[in-house]
Amino acid sequence: MNILILGGGGREHSLAWAVVQNPKCDRLIVAPGNAGIAQIADCAALDIEDGSAVVDFAQAHSIDFVIIGPEAPLAAGVADRLSEAGFLVFGPSAAAAKLEASKAFTKEICAAANAPTAAYGHFSDAASAKAYVQAQGAPIVIKADGLAAGKGVIIAETLAEAEAAIDDMFAGAFGGAGAEVVIEEFMTGEEASFFVLCDGTDVLPIGTAQDHKRVGEGDTGPNTGGMGAYSPAPVLTDAIAQKALERIIKPTMAEMARRGTPYKGVLYAGLMIEDGEPRLVEYNCRFGDPECQVLMMRLGAQAFDLMHACAEDRLAGVRVNWADDHALTVVLAAKGYPGAYEKGTVIRGLRDFSDDSFQMMFHAGTTESGGQITATGGRVLNATARGATLQQARDRAYAQAESVDWPDGFYRSDIGWRAL
Repeated sequence: MNILILGGGGREHSLAWAVVQNPKCDRLIVAPGNAGIAQIADCAALDIEDGSAVVDFAQAHSIDFVIIGPEAPLAAGVADRLSEAGFLVFGPSAAAAKLEASKAFTKEICAAANAPTAAYGHFSDAASAKAYVQAQGAPIVIKADGLAAGKGVIIAETLAEAEAAIDDMFAGAFGGAGAEVVIEEFMTGEEASFFVLCDGTDVLPIGTAQDHKRVGEGDTGPNTGGMGAYSPAPVLTDAIAQKALERIIKPTMAEMARRGTPYKGVLYAGLMIEDGEPRLVEYNCRFGDPECQVLMMRLGAQAFDLMHACAEDRLAGVRVNWADDHALTVVLAAKGYPGAYEKGTVIRGLRDFSDDSFQMMFHAGTTESGGQITATGGRVLNATARGATLQQARDRAYAQAESVDWPDGFYRSDIGWRAL
């Protein structure tokens, strides 16, 4: 099969790494890709949010199957355009992707499905949002309603912080994503990520993970797109996962189908777990980044078969074959991230790695020019490894991270600390 993956981050590198291992893959193209992806697949310059351009490209290259990595093309309706043109595609429609593209919409769905989640208010002006915060008190969670690359969430410890976050969002700190704001009850407990595949009818759990959102050691400092992750998530036991399936995910899928917008693709449920009870924090309509890296490390080549079965509405007869192992990834980011950072800094030592099924350096924000690999983003590399224990996976991942010669980068030294 000729396969096209849309995206160019660490998530897409890990997806490409898993797909090329599958014997069904004859040719893999990734658009736009990055320096690491270019070592295992063909990369192509393409506006992945332009549905017509993606369709034209897929037709010109005889593509059999398209996997959409990031949320932006999903929200832009690229999956719809591909499906209308007759292509098999892994990724939800724009109507279904509203579960991520609008936090207020997700709250509406949860209310209709009676799915447990945080109490909230939805606002389009700063004055009413601040009045709500004053009435509720702190701590409280301020969220940009739209897509903000994983950074549009502020956990305000004080009323002053909450009001400042509201002002920032309505002033355009997150672009159009902050034109409306959702304010939520601060939920206590431990957060974990639960990944399932949905084909519009059936739901198949494919793994759990926990990530580290905060930039600093001990989970302190501003939120980021994610500084590291590990799988499986010890806090998300089989019993709790079953509760989440029956009380949150399946009712959500039923409500989406009832509305005529059945959900097809991967659904990533962020859950807050306290006293054995899960509540929904948010839905994402794509694999998490960096959670995808640890899931792909554990799934390997079967990841393609699972996504293909999902796209063909065949999940009812599919099972996941899990090895009894663990995986952990460490994000190497540019100094200054998630604030201002320098681009174009040179990274050395990447060609010395022995990448295999137990360790892989996934690229997120890199390009190659003149024989040198340079950083192009905030989160740049993912040192990823698996092992018989989480400690073994962690040791292997950090050995990789420490081997990178990049004075302009940094990483947290405590990924996995909650589980260990």
